[in-house]
Amino acid sequence: MASPQAEAIKQMLVEMQEKVLGRSEPPTLEEMRANAEGFNQMATEPDGVTFENETLGGVPCTWAIPDNAAEGYALEYVHGGGYVIGSAGSHRRFTGHFAKALGCRVVSVDYRLAPEHPHPAAVEDSTAVYRALLDSYEPDHLAVSGDSAGGGLTMATLVKLRDDGTPLPAAGVPISPWVDMEALGESMQSKADADVLVGIDALKGMADMFLAGQDARDPLAAPLYADLRGLPPIYIVVGGDETLLDDSTRLATNAAHAGMAVRLDSYPEMQHIFPVAAGNMPEADDAVQRMAAFVREAMGLD
Repeated sequence: MASPQAEAIKQMLVEMQEKVLGRSEPPTLEEMRANAEGFNQMATEPDGVTFENETLGGVPCTWAIPDNAAEGYALEYVHGGGYVIGSAGSHRRFTGHFAKALGCRVVSVDYRLAPEHPHPAAVEDSTAVYRALLDSYEPDHLAVSGDSAGGGLTMATLVKLRDDGTPLPAAGVPISPWVDMEALGESMQSKADADVLVGIDALKGMADMFLAGQDARDPLAAPLYADLRGLPPIYIVVGGDETLLDDSTRLATNAAHAGMAVRLDSYPEMQHIFPVAAGNMPEADDAVQRMAAFVREAMGLD
């Protein structure tokens, strides 16, 4: 059974949606983006973490730096938001909690958003930041993570780096990843009444803005169709009440068939991107600790 805190966060998400969707006229993109900044309120303000802005590879980023951070280790984080909303700011508190659990720096990437900057702008920015990190970090002391669209971008980043011959990080952690631009997973229908955040119509609208007429099965846009051979270990975390649940299960199956080391944890009754509520609900805190333990082991930080 979901915790009372999880039920409270679920209600918060409902209210966020109603703020822009519960009207006769559709929300503007600017209203959607402003509303998305509210995701930062899902988590508590982490103590013992400082934040610093830096441009890496020409891309604006925000560092979350925990007290006594281990030197020489870092995680690159790419936020969610359907590739059209969200920012490093909307995930600031969460990345602070993740950094504390990891015991190392986390850099959150403010990649370019569609429709102003459609695919492949996001993966270009994500890989540019990673390559800049290689100037200061060994690849096996790096990891990549992200939620929702950022979970898909995590996988696309790994695929693009491999294809370009760039040394790969130690691990990837896609959270509630969106990897199917066509919304073909059975859970898009079976979980429609349970998921308060992601619906098929809004998802397809974001996909249209992101793709701008490009192939919906381009592996760097929809990593469900990517060749995953040779990628580092991944840990997929997803909520059991998500319409995107089957994106995670199908990605895990493909990864296993490709010979990857893959772990999938589905949390019963949890909503989309539930770990982002770190500090406010026990299920999120548990997921953050599990993800951190996975990354620490992969990077040899333990």
